[in-house]
Amino acid sequence: MSSEPTSSASEQSPTSPASPRSLRLPENRRTRDRSPSPMRGYLIPSPLPTRRTRTFSATVRASEGPIYKGVCKCFCRSKGHGFITPADGGPDIFVHISDIEGEYVLVAGDEVTYKMCSIPPKNEKLQAVDVVITHLAPGTKHETWSGHVISS
Repeated sequence: MSSEPTSSASEQSPTSPASPRSLRLPENRRTRDRSPSPMRGYLIPSPLPTRRTRTFSATVRASEGPIYKGVCKCFCRSKGHGFITPADGGPDIFVHISDIEGEYVLVAGDEVTYKMCSIPPKNEKLQAVDVVITHLAPGTKHETWSGHVISS
């Protein structure tokens, strides 16, 4: 028989710590500081041109364009986008959450004014920018960006 002690299953070897918290760096090493990245956690950046990613020239073209009127068809705060039905007819216009001005979240039936900007890469579709709510839809509850709910 061997005189070496036998190890039980509950003991951990020095190379496999019990938990990640028990890992220790050598005294003379310090941890690497990581810079905060706005893209951390996302696999693919969104192709939609938000206010932050829109080029300066596209912003200038949109600001110089005419102001249109329409009605909010639908808007989903959790998804961050919705659609506006133009007052003069035509296809629905995409609206991104970053392009809404004012203190209220869009609700279906809200009357809005907006300008238009093309959506890259082919610039075939249009997106509403500088969206301003002109009349809140009557009989609906509206939420402010801070989360307060009011009835109109």
